[in-house]
Amino acid sequence: MKKNKKIVLAYSGGLDTSIILKWLQENYDSEVIAYTADIGQEMDQKQIIKNARKLGVKKIIINNLKNTFVKEYVFPMIRSHAIYEGVYLLGTSIARPLIAKDQIKVAKKFKAFAVSHGSTGKGNDQVRFELGYHYFGPKIKVIAPWRIWKLKSRTDLINYAKKHNIPIPKDKKGAPPFSVDDNLFHTSTEGKVLENPKNSAPEFIFQRTTSPEKAPNKPSYISIGFKNSDPVSINGKKLNPEKLLDKLNQVGGKNGVGRVDLVENRFIGIKSRGVYETPGGTLLLIAHRAMESVTLDKDTMHKKDSIMPRYAELIYNGYWFSKERFKLQKIVDLKKNKVNGSVKLKLYKGNVTIQSRITKSSAYSMKKVSFEENKTFNKSNVERFINFHKKKLK
Repeated sequence: MKKNKKIVLAYSGGLDTSIILKWLQENYDSEVIAYTADIGQEMDQKQIIKNARKLGVKKIIINNLKNTFVKEYVFPMIRSHAIYEGVYLLGTSIARPLIAKDQIKVAKKFKAFAVSHGSTGKGNDQVRFELGYHYFGPKIKVIAPWRIWKLKSRTDLINYAKKHNIPIPKDKKGAPPFSVDDNLFHTSTEGKVLENPKNSAPEFIFQRTTSPEKAPNKPSYISIGFKNSDPVSINGKKLNPEKLLDKLNQVGGKNGVGRVDLVENRFIGIKSRGVYETPGGTLLLIAHRAMESVTLDKDTMHKKDSIMPRYAELIYNGYWFSKERFKLQKIVDLKKNKVNGSVKLKLYKGNVTIQSRITKSSAYSMKKVSFEENKTFNKSNVERFINFHKKKLK
């Protein structure tokens, strides 16, 4: 019987999504379209295509979204200085809205009745994907296998794969040691030995950062240029968003920058421990704050700082496309046209220090802050200022 129904599956080519692909074919009598978003993760396109075709997939779509990801998602987030729970730079969280948006676009193009993802029932990603699906395709059905199928364990998955001749990577026999997510902005590692917070993270799990102890014994220097609050150049050379972030990842990673080990509060109510590597993002965040410090007024900076925790929480919880996030973004970007110049950073064994800030902005006045006597700052007004605030103590 010819299948007229279509499902678009977010497909990585790995064991889990290959099992999901086969399961969808068995349970929905539908054509499954394998969809992969290339956002800079480590991936083998030929292998993805090969694995999908072995399972009878005719339509395999791999969309390069790297530049869009950095320009339209990472950069706006960097402008807000968003950090979740004081540590996490939201590398996984910020990628899901874009994937969901593009997946729905594909579903509409091929008139699919449903989309599907491989997120587990305990994680945050199921929420992030499905809020994005709903925003762009509220009438398109969402199939979340991990919440409905009868496969309850890793052993069940392995047995299912063997039954259907789905290739099983050697490192996935039994329980895999770690769960890894990566993109151009970050790498996250969770599971097994990391689940117990008393265990130290083994060095071999780190994929894009050198340990500070083994980093070069000489510091590296890098200058990041900003225009309208976005990074546009490195050491005076203009680069597109994708290449700029890739370059920062290389320099930061080589110098041991951007490692974070945290226990976070998931949106669904449980705690989880993970290790994150965000070398380029760490450099961007530090440089951007330094750039704003000499280009923006106090009220604007403090307003941004006050809304940042909520902005970060919205991204973490999957509300990138919410009215509230859009509203906060307007506050973040209110004076972005003033944030222009360059910041020079020194990188040494996991540490980042600011060497210089260069700008034509008049927000910072050397005359006013100078310890030399000058007439640009009237100190006689200070006493009235203090007396005014004394009254507020009562």
